[in-house]
Amino acid sequence: MRRVCGSFRSHGSSACGSSRLCSSAWRSARSRCREAKMTRYMSLYWLFLLQRLKALMEYRASFILGATSTIIWQGSSIAAVWVVMQNVPSLNGWNYDEVLMVYGIITLAKSINHMFADNLWTVGRVYIRAGGFDRFLVRPIDPLFHLLADRFCQDGVGNFIVGLALVVKASVDLDITWTPLMVAMLAVGVISGGFIFIALNLITCVSSFWIIDSVPITRLVFDNHLFAQYPLSIYPKAISILLTWVIPYGFASFYPASYLLGREMGNLAWVSPLIAAFLMFIGYRFWQFGLKYYSGTGS
Repeated sequence: MRRVCGSFRSHGSSACGSSRLCSSAWRSARSRCREAKMTRYMSLYWLFLLQRLKALMEYRASFILGATSTIIWQGSSIAAVWVVMQNVPSLNGWNYDEVLMVYGIITLAKSINHMFADNLWTVGRVYIRAGGFDRFLVRPIDPLFHLLADRFCQDGVGNFIVGLALVVKASVDLDITWTPLMVAMLAVGVISGGFIFIALNLITCVSSFWIIDSVPITRLVFDNHLFAQYPLSIYPKAISILLTWVIPYGFASFYPASYLLGREMGNLAWVSPLIAAFLMFIGYRFWQFGLKYYSGTGS
């Protein structure tokens, strides 16, 4: 009996060991597959981007005009801020240069969305209505990836230039001494903010699968970022909560700026990547849900 039990334990141990070995091998293979897929998509995006830039450079005047027009438009908005601050030197304790820091950071974040995800605005008007979206569905790559990679918007370059210039100007005027951690925070805030813009546009553009033109809905949410160009502390608590936890543009502007300026609540800026990741997850789930019910235009 003892020998039988011993034999059973021996075979049971061997089976468990084999099971663990297979499980480990499966996880390793799955990880390698994900890495290969990621590498493939990065290479594909680079090829798409090069082709788009090559096409844009054939019409350099149009490229320069697009970027310049954005700079001029942003200049008029900044002039409006300057006029306000001349009459009200302090907005709840924030001076002109500090407000420029907030404005500059959100403009940098918005430029990422503008350059790399502008097609989310036009998916209904340009692609679905004309039947062009169907071509994304018959190609061996993710339709959302293809939609985003299909365009690079040069107007976003103007936003990037303006945002960077404002951050530099505010830093000089405020005599900010940059540390590696502060540089890291600026990068984290801008990149996370860019993904927050993209995710919110993605969530709202899904409505185009049913109503075709999703621009009014996207605009309804997107325009709330105009409030986040100013410190959230100047608004009533309800608006501050809205722009922090419901439509969280505050994580693309106010909280990173608060950290860089050493203000209260600045440490919340480190939550920005989590907010961005959560919204991107929700956005992609929404996209998959809408795609499931997309039936084409019949054209």
